[in-house]
Amino acid sequence: MKNMKHTLLAIVLFVGFFVRADEGMWFLMFIERLNQRDMEKLGLQLTAEEIYSINHSSLKDAVVQFNGGCTAELISSQGLVLTNHHCGYDAIAELSTPEEDHLTNGYWAATKADELKPKSLFVRFFVRMDDVSKRILGKVNDQMTEAEREKIIKEEIALIEKENSEGGKYVVNVRSFFQGNEYYYFVFQDYKDVRLVGTPPNSIGKFGGDTDNWEWPRHTGDFSMFRIYADANGNPAEYATSNVPLTPKVHLKVNIQGVKEGDFAMILGFPGRTNRWLPASGIDQNVKYAYPAWVEASKTAMDAMKNDMDKDDNVRLNYASKYARLANYWKNRQGMIDALTKFGTAKTKAENEAIFDAWANKRKNRKEYGSVVSTINAYYAATNEKSRHDNYLSILLRSSEFAMISRNFGAKMMEYDKADATKKKELKADLLNSVEEFYSTVSLPTEKDILLNGLMLYMTNAGYKQPAGFESPDAVIMRATTMLSSSIFSYQEKVISWINGETKYDVASDPMIKFSQELIAHLNATTPEMMQLQADYVKAYRKLVKGMRESGLSPVKYPDANSTMRLTFGTVSALPADKRNDAKTNYFTTLQGTINKYKPNDEEFDLPQRLIDLNNTKDFGEYGDKDGHMPVNFLTNNDITGGNSGSPVLNGKGELIGLAFDGNIEAMAGDVIFDSNLQKTINVDIRYVLFIIDKFSGAKHIVDEMTIIR
Repeated sequence: MKNMKHTLLAIVLFVGFFVRADEGMWFLMFIERLNQRDMEKLGLQLTAEEIYSINHSSLKDAVVQFNGGCTAELISSQGLVLTNHHCGYDAIAELSTPEEDHLTNGYWAATKADELKPKSLFVRFFVRMDDVSKRILGKVNDQMTEAEREKIIKEEIALIEKENSEGGKYVVNVRSFFQGNEYYYFVFQDYKDVRLVGTPPNSIGKFGGDTDNWEWPRHTGDFSMFRIYADANGNPAEYATSNVPLTPKVHLKVNIQGVKEGDFAMILGFPGRTNRWLPASGIDQNVKYAYPAWVEASKTAMDAMKNDMDKDDNVRLNYASKYARLANYWKNRQGMIDALTKFGTAKTKAENEAIFDAWANKRKNRKEYGSVVSTINAYYAATNEKSRHDNYLSILLRSSEFAMISRNFGAKMMEYDKADATKKKELKADLLNSVEEFYSTVSLPTEKDILLNGLMLYMTNAGYKQPAGFESPDAVIMRATTMLSSSIFSYQEKVISWINGETKYDVASDPMIKFSQELIAHLNATTPEMMQLQADYVKAYRKLVKGMRESGLSPVKYPDANSTMRLTFGTVSALPADKRNDAKTNYFTTLQGTINKYKPNDEEFDLPQRLIDLNNTKDFGEYGDKDGHMPVNFLTNNDITGGNSGSPVLNGKGELIGLAFDGNIEAMAGDVIFDSNLQKTINVDIRYVLFIIDKFSGAKHIVDEMTIIR
């Protein structure tokens, strides 16, 4: 009876009262007891077991994490995988050359032999999950320091991961939820032989570019296709010509009957990170200190890249992916600043925390919760300036290959330098490959501009504590300029000569290595006082979440996203009428709307002539709607975030109707607070995907692989 009471309490704490159907990123193992009835009311026709099952094949077996950062889905019995164009962007760029520019021109493999293998690409299947909260939390108590607590938890996590890996067959991750109040383990299986099947040209897959990113109405064919290969027994295997297409346990049926407003829409995927439980003072810090620095530093690096990308096709291809990532987050962070400021999110949270603080200081609660809010506020007050500084510096390190040289390519050279003759023989081939990869993808003049421009911005605006020797911007720029001319890393031929033993050089004393190490060490530097402040904050944040759930005062009833598989459900949902959208209802866009944005020879809004011709002749095949339009994108009110890119959008029968690729800028605060009126998910209509493959690209053999519901 006691255990049953504890179980019931856990369910109550997890659920609280049910929020709007379109809000929340839910565990699949809780569907039956938490969400199934609400989903059925909206149109779900599947059982919980058909969505998630440990013992039987289920819908979750058709959804994979794509290369560690996006989501993808299996859509044929031959291992065909669909994801976003921007998720496959790195691989497509790697496989592109100025002579065979797949980014610009698109690519479709005529046969499986024509499918292209990038150097490194994997998909991760979700096998199962389970609750280990009691096991882990039973090892710790409130009398421990945070360091002691963390050590014990890490040790227990290591044991759990080893126990469930089956000797290395599976990847096992134990993740914390509700800021350390619950723990679950997740079992995955990785496949590493993944090959490019096809991609539309940039002018379709990235139509609208940075201008349309996070915007609606949208007209982007954001998709690409890959294939998973396995050994003859269907097991993961390293790349080999003898590998065969994977026969998956489940693949999604593709429904081309179309969508209408109010239709049920369910999304399965791997959302990366949300901060719905973030305290008010944390939101305030992001809006006023951290995010403005992030925005400015990103834009500075982007401008340096773009200047050379516009002049040289090799630079354009080599930096396309890095530029796109920076641009995405640059616009995201500015949108976050604008949205959180507009809606006064920090103020609303502070008011809620004041109510909690009154509850926390009642006699029965005071011992555990009385100082929670004041401790959290003290932490952010002490770290505001540091957060600004750290974002300027971290973006510099993220954008500059030279600034991070001691952690990537340079680290391999230092390892080689320290090795004995036998070890050098083992390392040499790999090191020479790294040299080739580094200098074939890095533009030295571009890297010089990224580093110098980023340093000047950092020195001028970061404030807080600068590294030793950073007394003046001019002195630092002079040091960096001298470093760039004298470092061995500025000269590929010198590096190769050194590796071959033709010249002697102390890599560890290289000025670029030293400079890089100083920057990284400064970013990671801390003090005993700061460590204690951080420990107090971590404990207080954990207590805040626990107390908010216990008191029922938090409007949030689900755990933050953390790259584990989640389900979100809602409906096809329109925004208010918008004169920029030619569609009759503002929940979808059309190919004609795409053509209306057309700007010849424009980097963001150019279009292939064939696409224009197909629209002019209304040659949409079986993919157009009954009104004679070719649908392109549509909106749902699902709750997603980064990591959901490429996620399947499913109807009530679990059939594929689209794939998620973006959110709308009006609700850019969505990682912190869900706005049920404004927040939307922007999806590529599966009919547009098939239209581009079949009618535009002439690759109907790919469509023929799929199970089509007409």
